[in-house]
Amino acid sequence: MSDLIDFILHIDEHLKSITTDYGWLTYAILFGIIFCETGLVFMPLLPGDSLLFAAGAIAADDEFGLNVYWMWILLTIAAIIGDTVNYHIGYFFGAKVPFINPKHIARTQAFYDRHGGKTIVLARFVPIVRTFAPFVAGIGKMNYSQFIAYNAIGGALWVTICLFAGYFFGGYKIVKENFELVVLGIIFVSVLPMLIEMARGWYLRKYPGQE
Repeated sequence: MSDLIDFILHIDEHLKSITTDYGWLTYAILFGIIFCETGLVFMPLLPGDSLLFAAGAIAADDEFGLNVYWMWILLTIAAIIGDTVNYHIGYFFGAKVPFINPKHIARTQAFYDRHGGKTIVLARFVPIVRTFAPFVAGIGKMNYSQFIAYNAIGGALWVTICLFAGYFFGGYKIVKENFELVVLGIIFVSVLPMLIEMARGWYLRKYPGQE
């Protein structure tokens, strides 16, 4: 776990090392990470938001030779395919999938009950919920055409916002020198909707009928 935390907090340095060592294969590595976070229900802790931001920042640096537009296309595809695979895992296997934390399912279900089909879009910006939303949609047998539409919109918005935020702002000196704080800020903003949902659930349990 400590290695994962270090990777997340210093994701810019790790990603620079990967780019230096593997060159164009960095696209494939990023594709794989985004696909795994969105497509494999037992891997919800991968750093999607901060990874996209860091990838955008590095793409803006000519030293590393990465093209942000190719990155945008590939990572959007990875996000959409990932959610699609996750939906089918939920649809065909449901809660039988091992290593699933029931609390994550319950929180995602509460988020889903609150926002309906829009959850597939909104959840893209919420760690953990992002991974479980398509899985829960599959369990609930959400209309596939509706799911695909929300999936494509959510995937494109998520990658576009996070990647190009890094591309346009990651090069600023204040961001480079305080990247750990930026990552923590991204994580806080990302989990804020989930924290609000949890607080709302606690309030309604404590004061029923106050909705």
